[in-house]
Amino acid sequence: MSDVKQAPSTVRYLGGEGGHRGFFGGTASKGRSIALGIIVVSGMVGMIVVQQAWVLIVAVLAGGLTFLLTMKTHRGSLIQRRQKRSRWKARQRLGTDVFTPYDDEAWEKLDELGRSASKADQAEAERLKRQMRANPDGADGMGWLQYGANVPGIAWHEPVGEQGYLSVAFSVSGQLRGMETAEALLRASSGWGRFLARRAAPSSLISDIQPMTRVLPPDSARQQLWVADRLERESPDRSWTDQERATFLDQTRSYDEVIRLASAGSMVQRHYVVVSWPITRQFEDAATKFGKGRDAWRSLMADEIAATVRGLRDAREGDVAPLTAKQTAALMLHQQNPHLPIDLTRKVSPGRFGLPSHDEFSAHVVDGIDPTFLGPNDPIENAPAVQWWHRTAAIHAENLAVAGRTPLWLLDLLIGHELRVVRTIAFHLHLIPAGQAKAKARKDAVSDGSAIYAAQQKGRLINDETQMSLGAAERRKADLAAGSHHHGVEWVGYITISAMSRDELAKASRQLEEACATGLGIERLDWQDSFQSAASGATWPIGRGLRPDTPTVAGRALTRLAGRSEKEAIS
Repeated sequence: MSDVKQAPSTVRYLGGEGGHRGFFGGTASKGRSIALGIIVVSGMVGMIVVQQAWVLIVAVLAGGLTFLLTMKTHRGSLIQRRQKRSRWKARQRLGTDVFTPYDDEAWEKLDELGRSASKADQAEAERLKRQMRANPDGADGMGWLQYGANVPGIAWHEPVGEQGYLSVAFSVSGQLRGMETAEALLRASSGWGRFLARRAAPSSLISDIQPMTRVLPPDSARQQLWVADRLERESPDRSWTDQERATFLDQTRSYDEVIRLASAGSMVQRHYVVVSWPITRQFEDAATKFGKGRDAWRSLMADEIAATVRGLRDAREGDVAPLTAKQTAALMLHQQNPHLPIDLTRKVSPGRFGLPSHDEFSAHVVDGIDPTFLGPNDPIENAPAVQWWHRTAAIHAENLAVAGRTPLWLLDLLIGHELRVVRTIAFHLHLIPAGQAKAKARKDAVSDGSAIYAAQQKGRLINDETQMSLGAAERRKADLAAGSHHHGVEWVGYITISAMSRDELAKASRQLEEACATGLGIERLDWQDSFQSAASGATWPIGRGLRPDTPTVAGRALTRLAGRSEKEAIS
């Protein structure tokens, strides 16, 4: 829980509460609240019907068991751990822990195998079919509304059981470069706050924004291109013999080796911002002003993309450019196999952005190749095979220590020297209009204040967690005061780390936990074990990983009353 701010101070208070107050007070899980509600109602009905004391005893024991199963620990609750184990066993039984990119010829062979008389062959064919899918788990239900050359790539998402949305990824050079003054930091922070606030208004079509940073070793592709160009220009009309061409390739590789040695141990950052537009009645209504069908959607999105580029530039995000579909797919392929150059788009197909992989309980394991050892005429079959192990963790607000933080609080995670691992950091921001955010902040403050007052009246010690939650709710309520021009936001962070072996991944996991606990105040990383392949998508440039906020009853009623725009209106 937090709020979009534009205040002059650069210190912000984050963490401490991860949800709104439930029926029984506090931020207990919805499952616990539902279970307790059922137990209370069942106990009352049972006492009326049976009129026996054992009914009350059973209800009390059931309530205690519910609290025990849902109690939070540093490894999650008992029921969460049980759910992970059950999910993992189910995935292994069905075969969905393996991903094989869809292939027509292979599918036909499986069809033939499935028609055999042997039940074992039929079962094996069905299992292999479940492994063969069009999209990897992290991008389930993803296609393209627009994927042409030299035009922004507009991804169209229809995840199972979720609302459809469109997303566009933008590359940015970042707000701060080199030595900057405190005033520059303040202007950058305020500019980003204004960018978010303007897109949280009820009239905005944008719902989610995902700032994302990829931390990786420096790529020598540009240096290689430079030296190749210089060598070619020295003798442009000269016909090369086989020996001379071999010498040229040796020189290029030697230069590449020098670059690699000079940059050993260093890491660079690539920054992106992913913006999502939910396909709602409001979006479809706005598209009708541009015509009919999908062409109207593309025309509307052209305006939205241009406005977003202007907004990011006004927010001092530096060089801003929307990624094409090929560039987005190339980035996703690079994140699965970091040996693939992040900017190599020539051989990338926007429709194939998944690599063969399988899951272990705590890792997403991708099989690929290393094309950097190939010459210009070498067949792709000669590239050595490589394997990358990925693991993703979530950062929840309730696991973040409450403290004043500056915009640079994540600097150790982005450029910290103690982390020598390829990683991606993404924060998903769900924007909430001020009216809805203010109503929830007021409700939470009243709930926490009532709990503290009741404890004082009964002479009990006041719960530290309730006091902390009240402070957070009061800060949100003050920030959202009338005339502040602030809006609400709910957020979650994800970190994906990558290594080339199980042991390296285990070591990197321990290093990440230590860095987060000691320097960032992140008390617990929520490792997304048992579904790591799907969790990898939370750090891809596609806007996945955040459950949308549920609007209040008043908010839904207000949206209904707003209806559609007038037919005669030009916008």
